[in-house]
Amino acid sequence: MNEELHRLGEEYWEYSLEVGPTTALMLGDHRYDDRMEDASRAAEDAHIARLRSFVAAAEAIDPTTLTPDEQVTREVLIFSARTEAETDETRPAELAVNPAVGFQAMLPVMVPQFPVELPEHAEALVAKYRALGPFFDQMAERLREGVAAGRTPTDLMVDKTVAQLDAYLASSPAEDVLLDVRAPAAFDAAAVAKWKDQLLDAIIETIRPAYQGYRDVVANEVRPAARPVDKPGLYWLPDGEATYARCVYRYTSLPMDPREIHEIGRQQIARLDEEYRVLGQAVLGTTDLPEIYATLRDDPELHFDSGPEIVAASEAAMAKAKAAMGDWFGRLPQTDCLVLETPSGPLAFYFPPAADGSRPGTFFVNTSDPAAWGRFEIEAMAFHEGIPGHHLQLAIAQELEGIPEFRKHEGVTAYAEGWGLYTERLADEMGLFTSDLERMGMLSADSLRAGRLVVDTGMHALGWSRDEAIQYFADNSPLTMATIEGEVDRYIGLPGQALAYMIGRLEILELRAAAEAAMGPNFDIKGFHDTVLGSGMVPLETLGRMVREWSGAA
Repeated sequence: MNEELHRLGEEYWEYSLEVGPTTALMLGDHRYDDRMEDASRAAEDAHIARLRSFVAAAEAIDPTTLTPDEQVTREVLIFSARTEAETDETRPAELAVNPAVGFQAMLPVMVPQFPVELPEHAEALVAKYRALGPFFDQMAERLREGVAAGRTPTDLMVDKTVAQLDAYLASSPAEDVLLDVRAPAAFDAAAVAKWKDQLLDAIIETIRPAYQGYRDVVANEVRPAARPVDKPGLYWLPDGEATYARCVYRYTSLPMDPREIHEIGRQQIARLDEEYRVLGQAVLGTTDLPEIYATLRDDPELHFDSGPEIVAASEAAMAKAKAAMGDWFGRLPQTDCLVLETPSGPLAFYFPPAADGSRPGTFFVNTSDPAAWGRFEIEAMAFHEGIPGHHLQLAIAQELEGIPEFRKHEGVTAYAEGWGLYTERLADEMGLFTSDLERMGMLSADSLRAGRLVVDTGMHALGWSRDEAIQYFADNSPLTMATIEGEVDRYIGLPGQALAYMIGRLEILELRAAAEAAMGPNFDIKGFHDTVLGSGMVPLETLGRMVREWSGAA
């Protein structure tokens, strides 16, 4: 074992938990439960410098002296620390007004998942709630810095976020969403009531005033300087091209030009046309693409009208996948996966299990607008977010033995989301889709991810307006207009992230094809999947090397 690399990996992980106390809490590490992240510019500068020092230390280790697994550790550490530092150097906090994935939107989703197991955890959470006030003050100050630097979000993102904050502030404190946190099992009814009163005091005295102050900065200082909605992308910022280049590399983990990605997206959209025509004839009796899209988008019989119905359909899909996964995977997760509905956050997303086993894996379905979900879309979504998608990927990573702890939890978006999208088509190979109508959902999901390549690069690299992005999706997918608008706004606020899905899937498919060609009849799908999932998240270039070593491909 290379002691220097081992020490560096442990130090990197400990540092990550210390500066990410909310992440630590979600993982079940309670050492920092009473803290919030430091969102100040000074803390960001210090963080960048520390990340750069980790990169330098890892690069100084000669890779030829390492075992294959140690080489993976070195590469993951360098990629993760470097790309986070490079992204932070573009000062994204100055633009961070986002109604979909902003902290104010995600906090109500996270709070019910906090693993508050012991009385001391509950006591620390009261302190954490009081620390939320300074945290929101720091975020507001970062937005002021953006205004001073001429770097601001779009007016639409500001208006939606202000409306979101106003709705929260208008709600009853006694019914505050931040009170929806589980109590320790040792608490009786009186202890729970006393603790919730302490949380409520923190909400009234600290959190709500901080939300109000943050809201006022967003509405009164950022809004007058905000970019118009027809200039939504980084393209319109002075440093936009360089900023977007860093986003592209961070989220794809490949050295790709945005225009190359744009063209790949258009090619994928074109390839989907024939598949739609085949299934359209079988399911809807037509091969006319606009008619297929319009029917899937607008027929109320093909859409849900209640959240519990969406959850039930998701659970049914998960049960089928769970029963079949042993035929396709050698390594299976020990932790279970649940489905829950949520009124906020992205349309669907997954939280991995707590590392201490106190919380299973969970994928959330946003049911705030049930009709936005097509009945044909649910199975593909469940396979992506749950089994065999993110749950197998992330639960297995946490259960791996003999690798550094940081690799069990490190996020590499192209790997994570590429796998999720790969498993939607894999589910078709596994025979999991109920009918050709549900297979239409697989195509719809592909349209979304292929369209993202076009639209994200269109806005951030080519100067597209929001309306151009919306129209492209409307012309080339069956997504509802509400879904399209929400997706486009997500890409405006999170540049580059949407590229990870299709780019990652295409890379995994290319690696599988090369392995099949190299191994011929000896190719084993379980072995391939175990190789992909057996090392935690890795950059795609590292994944390629690992698969080639396993398969003997050149």
